[in-house]
Amino acid sequence: MTNADVEARHDVTVAVVREKGARFQIERASIDPPRPDDVIVRVVATGVCHTDMLVRDQDYPVPLPAGLGHEGSGFVEAVGSAVVGVGPGDHVVMTWPSSGKCRFCVQGHPTSCEKLFELSFGCARPDGSNAILDQDGHTLHGHFFGQSSFSTFAVASERNVVKVMKEVPIELLGPLGCGIQTGAGAVFNALKVWPGARLAVFGPGAVGLSAVMAARLAGASMIIAVDVAPKRLELALELGATHVINSREADPVATIRELAPGGADFSIESQRSASGSASGGTSG
Repeated sequence: MTNADVEARHDVTVAVVREKGARFQIERASIDPPRPDDVIVRVVATGVCHTDMLVRDQDYPVPLPAGLGHEGSGFVEAVGSAVVGVGPGDHVVMTWPSSGKCRFCVQGHPTSCEKLFELSFGCARPDGSNAILDQDGHTLHGHFFGQSSFSTFAVASERNVVKVMKEVPIELLGPLGCGIQTGAGAVFNALKVWPGARLAVFGPGAVGLSAVMAARLAGASMIIAVDVAPKRLELALELGATHVINSREADPVATIRELAPGGADFSIESQRSASGSASGGTSG
């Protein structure tokens, strides 16, 4: 994309939620030219996270109509004048946004950014504006998790794009920006699972299976996956679990104590609660 091209609005296709619980509608829209801090990403693939469904159903209220999606990957199409870390043609994964200005960001802890919730769920730029207009010229709330990647193009920032090697299939990398980093991050960064440790994972979905794989890399000696779906338990074994428990057939607590006298050193819960919300708690 040339400098002349980026002076005009860019046509996009967006999956839009217009009212609570409604189906996503595929619509034509347009996005602003990049502002100085913007990174325009041509989306190749995006994961569908349970959080997208919660927002669609307004369990997490965000302004509607909105373009959602927060597990996007693709190619950098254009960048603003202040962007130096990535450029057109780079392969990137998009992740959660951060301000870069609060005390936590300045200290190198953007996951604790004071503006994290606002930037993720506000569905607008920090100044309240939006980059997306629908085909009738009306505002579509975007910038969901700093990307709104249920779209052919996403407006992100240098702070929430991660450059990746071009040799890796970019269409497979979107979930790195949410589910995979959540599960693996819990193992590596929050729990700091050590070699020989015993870990129980309740709910081997995207987050739980990522924790299983990370625990295998960390050298855990016992990785126990607990679920009610046999196929998920089979996949957990394939990806590194040493034991699996179908909690419809056995008491998971009693079984874990039998397998690991004294109990597990760590546990991760990454399953839906009875209300339908997703849980990602960890404990030691």
